[in-house]
Amino acid sequence: MISIDNDKCTRCGKCQRVCPAFIPVVEKEGSVALRHPEVCIGCGHCVDVCPTGAFLNDKFPEDSIHPIHRELLPSPESLMELIRSRRSNRTITSNPIPKESLEMIIEAARYAPTAQNSRQVHLHLITDKNLLHNVEAENLRFFMRLSRIMLFPPIKAICKPFLGKLYDEVPALMAMNEQFKLGQHPSICNATALLVFSAPKGYSFGPQDCNLAYQNASLMAESLGVSQVYMGFVQTAMYMMGGKRASQILGMPKGHKPFAIMGLGMPAFKYTKYTDR
Repeated sequence: MISIDNDKCTRCGKCQRVCPAFIPVVEKEGSVALRHPEVCIGCGHCVDVCPTGAFLNDKFPEDSIHPIHRELLPSPESLMELIRSRRSNRTITSNPIPKESLEMIIEAARYAPTAQNSRQVHLHLITDKNLLHNVEAENLRFFMRLSRIMLFPPIKAICKPFLGKLYDEVPALMAMNEQFKLGQHPSICNATALLVFSAPKGYSFGPQDCNLAYQNASLMAESLGVSQVYMGFVQTAMYMMGGKRASQILGMPKGHKPFAIMGLGMPAFKYTKYTDR
């Protein structure tokens, strides 16, 4: 339910200017009317922008509304330095990631915007060593099967002219598989945690929303000194598997597809420079 406390409302019109559903309307006589409040998407813009607390929305109880401490916000220069310094640091060690850091990374991802405020992105954290091993094993098993099909002479003759880039990846996948047999973890870059970003497979904005959340999480991880690496091989394999198998391996809700996977871990060292791009 949406309402306006007329005793507090100053008719500034900010709620009208920020509402994506065009619900509040400042009328000619200065009062604020609510048009079709039932189409509210629950974004909270109205509540957060109101300078007097006159805009009331039962989706946001009083204890869920917080003032912004702008003195804590990074300067443009410090934020740019963070962005420039971020790297896919693959020197991941066996040292555990602090629990508080993982919680902040997930919280940052949750605050990413989503289309129509649909909030259909699901975050699943994998830290169990056996589960991590199983994800990598299933990933490499999938690609080894695919590679054997691709390298079958009749298929190779037909497909390589059109899928040259995919064929270029085959030697790297073969090398990863050999390293995995020797007890190493190349395709997940020795990550001690995987953060899976998934959405319902029929949701049109799944890729966009998941990767917006990934960006938030990645920047937070960088600020905490935690390595983050985009798990391209794993994400591709699991996406192509689809269905129940990928959900079982990654722990996603039924009917979800993985649109991004982040490998996390504590690095052996940090980069001291960045190069122009």
